[in-house]
Amino acid sequence: MTAVEWLAAGEHELPADDQFLTERELAWMGRMRFPKRRLEYRLARWCAKTAIAATVEPAPPVGEVEIGHLPEGAPAGYIRGAEFERRISMTDRAGWAVCAIAPPGIEVGVDLELVETRTPGFVADFFTASERLITMRGREVDPLLANLIWSAKESALKVLRTGLRRDTRSVEVTMEPGPGDSWTPLTVAADGLSRPFAGWWRRYGEFVLTVAASHPTATPISLSASTGLATAEPVHSWLDQPAPIDVD
Repeated sequence: MTAVEWLAAGEHELPADDQFLTERELAWMGRMRFPKRRLEYRLARWCAKTAIAATVEPAPPVGEVEIGHLPEGAPAGYIRGAEFERRISMTDRAGWAVCAIAPPGIEVGVDLELVETRTPGFVADFFTASERLITMRGREVDPLLANLIWSAKESALKVLRTGLRRDTRSVEVTMEPGPGDSWTPLTVAADGLSRPFAGWWRRYGEFVLTVAASHPTATPISLSASTGLATAEPVHSWLDQPAPIDVD
């Protein structure tokens, strides 16, 4: 059984300039008015380009890798104009980005979330009845379980290529219990599909990371010897410049 490969990157790893972006990427970013969005765009693409380059022999320069989109909006990689043969998924949260690369012929989704407070209203609005039973501790919401389930839903919706355009209650997460300090299996059943998506979850410090795939995969493999997430601190540097900027 083949595995999803993944890479995490933090804001501190970003190059000082934009030479790693292609002309089309620069043009797209140039239309973004908010510094937060520009920062997330740069970080997600730096992470994805680096991940793709790490899986190709010989490895192309990062600047020759481009991240575009499929018709449904899902990201796709291109190397010198030729489409990368494997599916990718991207996510970013609080100064960190992750790119997952699927084995050939498999769809993939990845999501990174903070283990943060969620309200009972959030759980009531977006979770199924079974998920609410798992998540609630009396009147309180379990932060790890709530964000784990939400993250797994997001990963599965990326496999479906619908994102949050689809009702989050149309997918239901089940997972094996565990402390989260190693990769643990999960499944996501989706309305209209005969079999659930197989996936994995793991906690890294203040973050929880999930991966879902259209077919069963082995334990995810990091493309870096050190993931960085294990000791990562959430970063919100965009708060230093929250106001929109003028664009042409």
